[in-house]
Parts: sequence; structure tokens; C-alpha cells
Amino acid sequence: MTDKAVFENKTAAYYTLGCKLNFAETSSIGKLLGEQGVRRVRKGEKADICVVNTCSVTELADKKCRQAIRRISKQHPEAFVVVTGCYAQLRPDEVAHIEGVDLVLGAEQKNDLLRYLDTLNKKPEGSIVASSVRDIRTFSPSCSAGDRTRHFLKVQDGCDYYCTYCTIPFARGRSRNGSIASLVAQAAGVAHCGGKEIVLTGVNIGDFGRTTGETFLDLLRALDEVEGIARYRISSIEPNLLTTDVVAFVARSRRFAPHFHLPLQSGSDAVLQLMRRRYDTALFRRKVEEIKAQMPDAFIGVDVIAGARGETDERFEQSRAFIASLDIARLHVFNYSERPGTEALKIAHTVDAATRQARSRILLDLSDEKLKAFYEAHTGRTARVLFEHTRKGNRMFGFTENYIRVEIPCAGAPPANQVCHVRLGGWNDDQTALTCKLGNE
Repeated sequence: MTDKAVFENKTAAYYTLGCKLNFAETSSIGKLLGEQGVRRVRKGEKADICVVNTCSVTELADKKCRQAIRRISKQHPEAFVVVTGCYAQLRPDEVAHIEGVDLVLGAEQKNDLLRYLDTLNKKPEGSIVASSVRDIRTFSPSCSAGDRTRHFLKVQDGCDYYCTYCTIPFARGRSRNGSIASLVAQAAGVAHCGGKEIVLTGVNIGDFGRTTGETFLDLLRALDEVEGIARYRISSIEPNLLTTDVVAFVARSRRFAPHFHLPLQSGSDAVLQLMRRRYDTALFRRKVEEIKAQMPDAFIGVDVIAGARGETDERFEQSRAFIASLDIARLHVFNYSERPGTEALKIAHTVDAATRQARSRILLDLSDEKLKAFYEAHTGRTARVLFEHTRKGNRMFGFTENYIRVEIPCAGAPPANQVCHVRLGGWNDDQTALTCKLGNE
């Protein structure tokens, strides 16, 4: 057992790169250290412990992680620097050689952190790489608690899909999940602490149930009964796993928001086959139409990769045209990135960096058009908004159930973490949100 005296009067700084799942896991690390008496570092203070939770979804993500680690090590020169997350899992030896790193911790070794921090008062010579950094078998529960308004609840981890362009299964391991009972208990804990919104996160959340024999739909039904939670959002879910029953349940549920995030990756069937995705464009269109038929005002965000191997000029135009035809609200556009060890490297046709960038710009412009149209279709309507702690100048911000960002003057605004009825107005000054007024004014 770790001696609590090791952590007496210690402070920690936390840095997270990447997805919502990482934010949930960083929060769990913070809770673990907090239970030992470690205090979160204040602004301008030097930390005794720095935890960097990394991402490795693209080559650019790896670069940003290296830059962040070096910057943090310089900002806190005496700190014990812990690097965890996907980059640490995939390339532990590379991370260990970054100046300033003391401990490289694998994706499922976070609960072993205290044991390694026994050396806190005498920094090690060189970096420690956790011996089982590549062993990914267990499910570690995580729920972010950094913001009382929105929490990220990890319900699943890992992926069995092995798409040709992706390294995440190697970083996260096989699909596995927590039990419904344990996840309901965590959601109830969020409600008890005053949290109003929970985002369900994971690597492939529609695959929920692999390790417990339960189903994703059963999970949604159980969470919908937790009193005190105003709304849930479902993070990215594979279109082939978004069943008709799940869509129907969200449409009639008490607490699940009409908000979906679907990874398309390409609107060309030929490219989807090269990517080894488990659906085609016809299935994807059906899912969008199913959602819109039951929830006409639903926000649908879509992931797409620009310039993947095998994406010829003709296939890109097919993809662009398909995406343009969809009734969606926004695109999340990623430039294709070559990942070592992936099957995609065997695909002969490559797209140069300049063309990838140009295609990305085309898709981003299309996204701007769709988001603008989605927002403007809702001006003048009433909506329920959960106001957040985010402030900018004399403005306070929040989101509607269907993920429209709104702003209201702080003077006379409701308290943060409160759901209110508002009437939506036009764009704010920088066109990042809609203005609103309380009630039906």
C-alpha cells in the first residue's frame, strides 16, 4: 500500500489531448490523486506532479503530444512527469526518450500510478516504462468531474474493427465495457454532485456489451431512469451499430438529447471498402433519414477523412456530393495521416499533402454552410438550454438539446448549471452562437 505521506502537500497539473474519453480518464486520475491529498495546482504555481494524457489518432496528434510534453516539462522543471494515453501505449520507448519524462504509463495502468509515485521525493534517473504497458485487458471506469455542468462517462473501451487506416485498436485493445449497474451508479453519483448533463463516451460505444452480455439499448434504458440528470448525449457511434431500436428509443426518451455523431469517413463506397468499414453509403443515408424522420430537429455531426489512400479525384467528388446531399448539421474533417503498421500503407494510390489540404478546405466550407443553415432554421423558436460556466466578456453560454450554442448577457442571466426555456434569436457578433432571451419573450 502506498504511503500517503509521499503525497503530503503535493500539487498536480493535468493536461489532456484528444477525445472526450481521454478527458474522462484524466478526471479519474485526478480523483485518484485527490483521494491521496494531492491538490490541483493553481495558476502560476509550480506542480510536483504533471500528468499528460496523450492522443495518437494522427501523425499531427503525435507531434502535438511531443510538443506538449516538452513545454510542460519546462514549465514545471522539478515535477514528476507522467505520460499516459494512446501515444504512450503505442510508442512507449519513443515517449520515454522525450526529455523530462519520468514515467510512461499504459492505457490500462492508470490505477498503478500510486505505486510508481512512491519515488516522488527522489526523481528517477531516466524514464520508467511500466512493465505491462502493452497489456490491455481490463476495463477501468472513468467519469470526468472537471465541470459541474457536463460530465463524460466512459461506458466502453477498445475496438475489434481494425479499419485499415487506424491504430486505435492497438492503442486501446479489444472491445470491453463496464456493467450497466456500475454505470448507472456512476450516473447517479454525477446527479448527486449536481451534474446535469452526461456524455456517453468510448472507442466504439455501439459495441457495448461484449464483456457483460448486455446491450447498448439496455444501457440507455437504465440510464434514462436516473433522476437528477437533465440530459444525456451519445458520442460517436458507428452507423452499422446505431440500430432502429436505439433511434426510436432516443426519440421518445425522457433524457436523451436529439444529437448524434456518426463517423462516415468517406462518401465513396470504393474508399469505404478500402478502409474496411462495415457499412456503405446506402446504409449511412438510411440512418440519417431514420433519425430525421423521428427527430426532425436532431443535430447530426459527421466525421470524414480528406485524402485517404485510394481517394482519387473522382472518388473525392463522389464523397463530396454524397455528403452535400445529407441532411446533417456539421462535419468534423480530418486530413488523412499515414500511421505505421496499418494495412492502409499497402494501398497504392496516395494523395499528396497539398491535395489533402485542399480537399479538407472544401469539406470545411461545406460544413460551414450546413451549420449556418441548421442554426438559421431555428431562429425564432423556443428551446431548452443548459447554461454553462463558460463566459466571455459580459456573455454567458449554453447549449440547446440539439446542440445549438447560445449566448445571453450575464446581467439577468440564470445561474450556471440550470436548464431554462429561451427564445432563439439571430447570430451573435462573431457568428459562433445564437443570441437568446429567457422564456418566450
